[in-house]
Amino acid sequence: MLQSYRSRMKSERRPRPLEGQALLDYALRALSARAHSVGELREKLHRRAARAEEAEAVIRRLREQGYLDDRRLAEGYAVLRLENEGLGKIRVLYELRRRRVAPAVAERAVDEAYRHVDESELILQFLRRKYRKTPLETVLSEPKGVAAAYRRLRAAGFGAASVLGVLRRLVRDPELLWPLEDDPGEESR
Repeated sequence: MLQSYRSRMKSERRPRPLEGQALLDYALRALSARAHSVGELREKLHRRAARAEEAEAVIRRLREQGYLDDRRLAEGYAVLRLENEGLGKIRVLYELRRRRVAPAVAERAVDEAYRHVDESELILQFLRRKYRKTPLETVLSEPKGVAAAYRRLRAAGFGAASVLGVLRRLVRDPELLWPLEDDPGEESR
């Protein structure tokens, strides 16, 4: 009985397929909530469209009218992630690809946004911001703190070589870095 109730509830919750103007309105509401890549919006529209060709027609129309532009989205996204969060290039590239932006478009946008950025300085700023309540020297004086800082920097999108270079300058005991130097680097990302 519980099984049939659940399946009935699922079927009742399924939204009705949209056509024509209703599908366009749905797409515009989605774009007004946040920027979408062509791939994200295509996926969303295909789930709601009565016919796939209608979804493609809406996407084509939105692209022609300038509401949907992956290049502009990627450029703005990369600049915002750099300026607001100080993230590394690897992380921003990963997030753009996850949002279904074409790899070439994402790489161009990220390269442009990070063109004049000194990655070592960005890493230092990131560390100072993340460890503002605890002196950085204290954090980096024990193996656990060095490992945590390293993992945090790698997760923020900084390359292994750059992270180790900055940590070498900050860590007083070089032996604390030995376990980290076996990291395979960007290949694992």
